[in-house]
Amino acid sequence: MLARRSFHAMGTTVWVVARSRQVEWARVRAQHVFETWESRLSRFRPQSELSRLNGAGGRPVRVSRELFEVVFQAVRAAQATQGRFDPTLGRHLAQLGYDRSWEIVPPEQAGPVPLIDRPSHNWQAVEMAWDTGTIRLPRGVWLDLGGIGKGMAVDAAVTDLKAAGVDPVMVNAGGDLAVSGHPPGGGPWPIGIGNEPYAAINLDTGGLATSGLARRQWVRGGVRCHHLIDPATGVSVNNSLFRVTVAAPTAMQADVAAKVALISGPEAGKRFLLEVGLSGEMEWKDGTLDVVGRWPEERQTGGFA
Repeated sequence: MLARRSFHAMGTTVWVVARSRQVEWARVRAQHVFETWESRLSRFRPQSELSRLNGAGGRPVRVSRELFEVVFQAVRAAQATQGRFDPTLGRHLAQLGYDRSWEIVPPEQAGPVPLIDRPSHNWQAVEMAWDTGTIRLPRGVWLDLGGIGKGMAVDAAVTDLKAAGVDPVMVNAGGDLAVSGHPPGGGPWPIGIGNEPYAAINLDTGGLATSGLARRQWVRGGVRCHHLIDPATGVSVNNSLFRVTVAAPTAMQADVAAKVALISGPEAGKRFLLEVGLSGEMEWKDGTLDVVGRWPEERQTGGFA
């Protein structure tokens, strides 16, 4: 029998699903992985490695292997998406009002909404030295690694648990999830997505991530804002999409692809997923669903996540 346990990390609830006899031990081990990653990647903790890097004023900073790898993957994702995924919007997000852990962001804020005159492309100026393990950001640029970092933490936790003999296992951090092995009886994992009642899809392997407008919204100067920013304008995305869910080989890849597809809008987002060979489901604000690629077949209501 499978069981699940939860803990709080990276501003969300993390669920670990494993066999009943392993699940508590798996939760403790996964929580340690997440705590380690959060201590390095949080832009809300003044003593984190990321905060130290963001505050370096253009000087090179030696960082841990984990932070170096996340920044490398984030810049690589920016390159692959021509900047539609941009990890260098940390300062802008803070100015927009997302300047602290989500649980304590004020829902109503004063002040104008800051704009970006043109795409920053600051990710192109991030310097990384493999031989010394150092990173140098352009002066005044802050990284925000919340989404991609969470996806990579999920992948790292699943890899760690699998290596430790936990099988099968699923780790789900606020919709960014990855699986290894198969539930008792074989077959894929039924994963609930969308709004209640959840429709379950069959996930055989890899990761799944959802990017959407259901959460993390606040009002600033009378304007509704959320954390999904169009790098070209600096404004919270406002197109006809409400949610994009993507299946990919890893939770990190799924997280990046879901964000890019939602930011791009229905047509451009669909083309992007087809170009990179990933499948997904787009939910429009009117409730219409659009499937892209070989999306896993729905089989029932309910599901593990």
